[in-house]
Amino acid sequence: MTSPSELSKEQLSRQVRQHLDSLKAAGVDWLPAGSIPSAPSSWNQTQDSVNPKPQAIAGSQTNKETSNTRRQGLFEDVGGPDPTTEAKPTCSGIPLEKRKQELKVLTEKVCQCTRCGELASSRTQTVFGVGPVGADLCFIGEAPGADEDAQGEPFVGAAGQLLDKIIAACKMKREEVYICNIIKCRPPGNRTPLPNEAANCREYLERQLELVQPRFICALGSTAAKYLLNTTQGIGQLRGRFHDYRGIPVLCTYHPAYLLPHRSPGKKKDVWEDMKMLLAKMGRPVT
Repeated sequence: MTSPSELSKEQLSRQVRQHLDSLKAAGVDWLPAGSIPSAPSSWNQTQDSVNPKPQAIAGSQTNKETSNTRRQGLFEDVGGPDPTTEAKPTCSGIPLEKRKQELKVLTEKVCQCTRCGELASSRTQTVFGVGPVGADLCFIGEAPGADEDAQGEPFVGAAGQLLDKIIAACKMKREEVYICNIIKCRPPGNRTPLPNEAANCREYLERQLELVQPRFICALGSTAAKYLLNTTQGIGQLRGRFHDYRGIPVLCTYHPAYLLPHRSPGKKKDVWEDMKMLLAKMGRPVT
């Protein structure tokens, strides 16, 4: 295992951000302030773009003020979206083939994951994601269902067939887009993913998106939007405008399962309006 002293500032900042995002998703709103460790000698002493180092001021007052600042702005300082550091995916300099290889490694790691005991014991298999690395658009749902658990591919059931129609109406093919879920295992009885389950899968989702590098994201349903954007707002509040995930524009719309005949098929027109807004943003307007 790599020790903290062997990590670069950027690597350690990313790990801290992922950990805090997981805590926040699980409902943790604050942490007690701790002492500030000295930076390893191997680090470059330039200013940290994610968590700038305060100017040195003699006396203990500096440590006290810094400690208070870190406690008051815990998630804002490290875990929140900062346009100066989040605008570019961290894998932007990695060649396409290398990203494909790393995505395969991540897929294998997820297959062996047992972080959620209930999900690991009840699943048939994990459902990682499908689509090309570098896709313009990524659809993110909440979790695999029974059909997905059986086939190992997201959105292959009734909701998936409707998603295929939505993609076709957008003048695209399923093979052109990337499709995944917030969590990679089917919850028993198709229940909604629990906060701790989303938190356990957060690291995988973030790395997945870093490697795929979609230009745009469409969050399908309130659960996907909630955990992707770390928000408590409902889908009705999130629709009709763009949000941001680490510099990637995100549009939220209803989950295809919500549009099925036994639920709310009348909402299909709202989803189509959302998709037209997204396509216009992508430079691919559809009339």
